[in-house]
Amino acid sequence: MAGTIRWGILGTGFIAHLQAADLVNNGFSVTAVGSRSQESADAFAAEFGIPVAHGSYEALVADANVDVVYVSTPHPFHAENALLALRAGKHVLIEKAFTLNAAEAREVVRVGADAGLVVLEAMWTRFLPHMVRIREIIAAGTLGDVRTLIADHNQSLPTDPRHRINNPELGGGALLDLGIYPVSFAFDLFGSPSTVLANAAKTQTGVDRQTAIIFGYPDGQQAVLHCALDTAGPNRAVILGTEGRIEIDTVWYSPTTFSVFDSAGTVIERFETAVEPRGMQFQAWEAERLIGAGLTSGEILPPEESVRIMETLDEIRRQIGVVYPGE
Repeated sequence: MAGTIRWGILGTGFIAHLQAADLVNNGFSVTAVGSRSQESADAFAAEFGIPVAHGSYEALVADANVDVVYVSTPHPFHAENALLALRAGKHVLIEKAFTLNAAEAREVVRVGADAGLVVLEAMWTRFLPHMVRIREIIAAGTLGDVRTLIADHNQSLPTDPRHRINNPELGGGALLDLGIYPVSFAFDLFGSPSTVLANAAKTQTGVDRQTAIIFGYPDGQQAVLHCALDTAGPNRAVILGTEGRIEIDTVWYSPTTFSVFDSAGTVIERFETAVEPRGMQFQAWEAERLIGAGLTSGEILPPEESVRIMETLDEIRRQIGVVYPGE
């Protein structure tokens, strides 16, 4: 399918560069890029060989040679930018976190459903080969009853209060940038939690510096999750079951390796695969698969689940006292 559906890139920041590289290097048709400035759009287009550079987001979504728009702006602008594209008749792949909050998420999903368009959260980890294999192992019953997920996402990021990660005006904090990964992983394994317990420490700017989370589920499963923006961590994950466990190597949310152990601690499977370049092409393939099949929702990450994830992130932020301007 790659090459037949035409992509537009909305935004020219760091994550847009990563996604564009994986699109171009894997044969996807990237026909346009849009930025708030013509200069930035021109530079991005020249870097990736994109034929058309638009100096506004409005011009990008109006481009007749664009079928699907990748929204790569900061969290507070995801809903606005996605709605702009959807109302122009474009499918959307929206960077995670999906939106700033659940109310915005529900509106984006509603508009997409009403228009019959694909709305897919760009949680690239869900679509990586090692995660596909992990779901197969769990479905086969190899681990027995899966009881526990332990996962962290801790990085040492810039401490400048003006940096996006520390700026409440831009949806900063560890949770939406880093915690979204283990939170989404817990949803992938167990679905929506029945109980949420969160504790955080904040930066001087008022966003969460580190957050610890425990999810509980009706059948007794637990997810123990952690994220931090100023302490580098192992970034590993472990899935525990009654008959065995899976240990996912660093960095668990990127293309990586893992080992499956039985209950006696013997390795019964070692998963290794090569993914080039970064692995963000897999989520784009899923978007194209849905578009080509005339579907608006897939099984791996339906838009309704993205809404439930945002509802849970809202609850975590309520417990830790993080409120963004305008909410």
